[in-house]
Amino acid sequence: MYEPIRTKSVHRMADDDQHSFPHRSREEELDIQLAGHLAALLAVTDELGDTEAGELIARQVARLRGAPPARHAGLSGSSAEALHRRAHALAGRALVVAASRADTAAAILAAERMDAHTAALSGDSLVGTP
Repeated sequence: MYEPIRTKSVHRMADDDQHSFPHRSREEELDIQLAGHLAALLAVTDELGDTEAGELIARQVARLRGAPPARHAGLSGSSAEALHRRAHALAGRALVVAASRADTAAAILAAERMDAHTAALSGDSLVGTP
């Protein structure tokens, strides 16, 4: 009654698609997230003019990405207070990701940067500490 199918189907099973593109592990995804947060923190740190802290952050980004980061070239025109608030938030995000991937060096750096930006916002003299 029906003629048999003689050509290959154009439809695929969902399981067939799993091996057609590369997958990243959780650790690789966390490395990418952490490098992104630290790179954003580096841009704000460069805009604030803190070269010593910028170098420490750049080393961590280079370690995670395997290449030195692009340094911030332009200025946003934001006030120093707004930049410190943004940097504090970025350092906090980096700290959360560093803690979840058990990266002690990045977690310590992020915590120190949070302390430095908190001190800068409150007017303490801790700003220059890396």
